Amino acid sequence: MKGREELCRHALANTRRCLETLRADPRSRADHERQHRRRGDLATHRHNGQDLEQWEFEVTSGGRVRYVIDDDARTVWVVHASPRHPRTPMSEATWPR
Repeated sequence: MKGREELCRHALANTRRCLETLRADPRSRADHERQHRRRGDLATHRHNGQDLEQWEFEVTSGGRVRYVIDDDARTVWVVHASPRHPRTPMSEATWPR
């Protein structure tokens, strides 16, 4: 995934911390400024025919990882990863948990 590769090039340590957090506790509230559930119309995202909780992890001041949590499959699906703040519709991509 191009966005993930760019994010790793710009902020490898922060990206690693993000992925470790997503694996261990994708709903963590330990650092609400960096990791939080999306609100309003963005609170859910349709993935594989299911409306799933959508969360965001701020990797850098502009870099974001947006992901959804599939409790039934015990999987976190990454729907957007970029070193720049997203301004366009999110692309469909996955990172298994």
